[in-house]
Amino acid sequence: MTEKQKIRLEMEKERIRGMREFENGLVREALGTNLRAKDPSGDESEDNSGDNMILIAGIDEAGRGPLAGPVAAGAVILPADHNILYLNDSKKLSAGKRDLLFDQIKEEAVAWAVGLVEPARIDEINILQATYEAMRLAISQLKTQPSVLVNDAVTIPGIQIPQIPVVKGDAKCISIAAASILAKVTRDRIMEEMDGLYPEYGFAKHKGYGTKEHMDAIRTHGPCPIHRRSFITRIV
Repeated sequence: MTEKQKIRLEMEKERIRGMREFENGLVREALGTNLRAKDPSGDESEDNSGDNMILIAGIDEAGRGPLAGPVAAGAVILPADHNILYLNDSKKLSAGKRDLLFDQIKEEAVAWAVGLVEPARIDEINILQATYEAMRLAISQLKTQPSVLVNDAVTIPGIQIPQIPVVKGDAKCISIAAASILAKVTRDRIMEEMDGLYPEYGFAKHKGYGTKEHMDAIRTHGPCPIHRRSFITRIV
């Protein structure tokens, strides 16, 4: 490793430490308690002190804006002492980096889940309510119950667990960043599969977003079963 690479690695480690500390600080302030680490085996970390063990779940979504496909929500509980580098807002990462982190997060997380709500349900209840529903699904599927949720910008209705909404949280909080990666990679892979079923729309390329190419395809071929009818009323 060159000296320049070593410096970059140390800078990345410091960035990740900063995201973790920011997230932990929000939780301390919101819950009025000290954090105490807990690893997947249930053992408490000897390097942390406090009266309570806090399991933080990050929550984020992917796919609110597209004209087709599901909305996805990720929920992730990371170990307090994890060393996953390069976690960030999923939109700031390359597809290759997201794929690598996707596998690492699933392997190292205390618990993780992705909730999906399909286009017909989005049309039925609207995209905001569908997003909340996907988040509730993800939370309910976690194998370990979190103590607190740290969400990207929203407060989820119908959840009894304490919640902390953080604007632009996927770039500030380590757990939300991990959730954003799980949600986006899961959804992108679904849209790539849908491209095989409906190749005329180019889903593998634009993932269902309203590009000119996509809108032209809708006008030419009409909507397919995974289009959100409530999103394309001005196109067809």
